[in-house]
Amino acid sequence: MLWTAIDRRSLLVGGGAALAALAFGHRPGRAGEPVPSEDPLFAAARRGADGRHSIVVTGLDGTDRQVIPLPGRGHDIAVCPASGRCLAFARRPGTFAVLFDAAGTRPPVVFEAVPGRHFYGHGAFSPDGRLAYATENDYLGNRGVIGVYDVSGTRPQRVGEFWSGGIGPHDILPLPDGRSLVVANGGIETHPDTGRRKLNLETMCPNVTVIDRDSGTVRGVADLPPGLHKLSLRHMAVTGAGKVWIGAQYEGGLEETPPLMASLDLEDGRLRLHDVPDALRGRLANYVGSLAMSRDSEVVAASCPRAGLVLYFSARDGAFLSSQQRADACGLAELDRDGFLISDGQGGLSESGDRAGAPTLLASLAGTSWDNHMVAIDPA
Repeated sequence: MLWTAIDRRSLLVGGGAALAALAFGHRPGRAGEPVPSEDPLFAAARRGADGRHSIVVTGLDGTDRQVIPLPGRGHDIAVCPASGRCLAFARRPGTFAVLFDAAGTRPPVVFEAVPGRHFYGHGAFSPDGRLAYATENDYLGNRGVIGVYDVSGTRPQRVGEFWSGGIGPHDILPLPDGRSLVVANGGIETHPDTGRRKLNLETMCPNVTVIDRDSGTVRGVADLPPGLHKLSLRHMAVTGAGKVWIGAQYEGGLEETPPLMASLDLEDGRLRLHDVPDALRGRLANYVGSLAMSRDSEVVAASCPRAGLVLYFSARDGAFLSSQQRADACGLAELDRDGFLISDGQGGLSESGDRAGAPTLLASLAGTSWDNHMVAIDPA
């Protein structure tokens, strides 16, 4: 493992600002004017009953507040805490992204990745909302890059890029210091000519990298043990104190059941693995689809859609807390102090409740399918 020394105090400065709840409190009125919203709002990619894809802003009742058509399947949405603008990305190896206003007061803007790059489906904003960062594939150079976009104007402009610290960068999140980004490099080589085929499973090398967002300098790289090189690190959540949680997807055989959750302590740069009880381990299909942190930073939720399970862990020490069953559940968003909204591939929205029994179904739209991720736009 290589870990560049990081000043922990600087990482924790302003932690509440960079990772604070994103409250905007507006939705379009009858005449297009924003009006106060009393309900929390959420956004996700969705496939409609007609097979078309879109980004949907919705409430807990499942009512569409805003629908933005997409040219193809979407993946995740980054939300800017400063401006309320959102950036949605195509699912890999798609090349489109959409910048839109959560309040619906400005028309959405669709733009494309530059030649030789495609998006991996995730992005993040700078604290002031002027810049956005997208995980991208430099498929000719076989390396991951972070594309940098100026989104302060009416149309995003690509202004640069820097190395992601590995191959196959997937998720990217800001850290509480306001100047660092953390990237989960899945380690998998792909090329758009071969679609979603994975080209280097025997030699893949996943890692988690911390990068200075201003200079592009890699500040730290944390690697898995060699025996777990097929454990692709994919999705993340960050506590208010800056501890990083990572969910993985194992590219080995299903008869192997390695831990699928890891955490990174920025003080020592070590990746620690966290497992589930024996009775659950063989049921997870070696796949974590999404992560979310509770608003109080006490609980991290991980969805396993292939198993129809949502897992809950202590964000402090990684202890397994409980699980809930919901078919094809994948999208997760913070709901209240320690609760979560769960979306699924059957058009359902559910509330985690006390996480002891089954989640409570709040709404369901027949024939539709929520995609992998859901984000809170206006948490309660």
